[in-house]
Amino acid sequence: MKYSIALVAVVAGVAQNASAFSVNNGRSTRRASFLSMNVEAVKTKEIKVGVIGAGRIGVVHLEAITKAPGVTPIIISNPTVSKAENAAKQYNVAKFTEDAMDVITDPDVDAVWICSPSQFHAEQIKAAAANGKHVFCEKPIATDLPETVEAINACNAAGVKLMIGLQRRFDDNFKRVKTAVEDSEVGDPIMIKLCSRDPSPPPFEYVKGGGGIFADMAVHDLDMSRFLAGADPIEILAIGSCHIDKSIEVLEGSEKYDTAACLVRYPNGVQAMVDVCRQSSYGYDQRAEVLGTKGMIQTDNVYPNTAKIYKNDFTGNADMPYDFFLSRYNEAYVSETVAFCESLVNDTPVPCTGEDGLVALIMAMAADKSAAENRWVKFSEIVESVYCAAPDECELLSQSDVFPEGFKPASNPRDFLLPDADQQKEEGFLQKMAKVFN
Repeated sequence: MKYSIALVAVVAGVAQNASAFSVNNGRSTRRASFLSMNVEAVKTKEIKVGVIGAGRIGVVHLEAITKAPGVTPIIISNPTVSKAENAAKQYNVAKFTEDAMDVITDPDVDAVWICSPSQFHAEQIKAAAANGKHVFCEKPIATDLPETVEAINACNAAGVKLMIGLQRRFDDNFKRVKTAVEDSEVGDPIMIKLCSRDPSPPPFEYVKGGGGIFADMAVHDLDMSRFLAGADPIEILAIGSCHIDKSIEVLEGSEKYDTAACLVRYPNGVQAMVDVCRQSSYGYDQRAEVLGTKGMIQTDNVYPNTAKIYKNDFTGNADMPYDFFLSRYNEAYVSETVAFCESLVNDTPVPCTGEDGLVALIMAMAADKSAAENRWVKFSEIVESVYCAAPDECELLSQSDVFPEGFKPASNPRDFLLPDADQQKEEGFLQKMAKVFN
């Protein structure tokens, strides 16, 4: 009887923590305490990593890696090799190269940070997985849905960890709102509000081919709405317009918008409202709010200091909020990098999975479709547009001519994915424990 009760307790505890159907909250998963008496403590190991990309984001992550315990950067690449050389010298990295494959195939590298332009992400993820390297990748995983699924499954099939860079989940302000929701400080969520407004619009060349305002900009807010709601979204209504830079009105799809708003419906009637704009005359505006049945929690913008001015014609902050995303989210970038490093060193689940990146892309694509067609769009519509003959062979239904007999399109993005490395470990653990107690 004691053994049966123990097995139930272990299985229940692990199953609860390992659920592939819950939104990852960024907190580490813990084993049942009694297991520590029977399992040898894992020795802390040094993880050697390589970085692809020595641009702004690549250097931010490289600096963070140097601050993480148990992790050592040993190689960095960049097409303009002088940038890789400068970064290597600044952060004492032994090797630098112009070729990303030198990083991926380096026999001493355990994990790869992919900070290259978006169009190279998917192929580099697949190559890293094929070489047995764990992967951190800045969003997006890929620029289309089939390739995103293939890239995730490449990592899952290889049994390597994949973490996606959605840095706002690691910002102290947003984390505090998440904690308030989880701990029911404001009761059950009713309404979520998020706004993201840039200090000034990007150049035309950046907007053209950037995927549009929903995929390029609002995707962070859409992901944050899911993170705070703690559930998968059901449908979305989105609109867009152009007010700031009229030159982009000649572009296709949502690239012609510099302003947009979304209304997202979640289970239990929870609503999320997102507004984004490429220009804010008063600085970088990044705020969140959750209204619950017992109260409300909201964040303010982040300022470079707390100084205030008091005059007969003005009272308020002495300076404007941070005016650049790297300044505003510098600590968040460091925190997400350290979180992945800790996952590698301690072999714990990653706090932001490939699945999270996939759902974020689906939300952005649904918003784009909604704005284009002026209607509510169910997220399942986007999922159903993809057909996978195999985990690594996916395409859009509109591009496929042959389907197996009895084929039905998937409506849940998880149906496309193989179990990831952490889920495989949990499943193996459950199987081993079942054999022990049987």
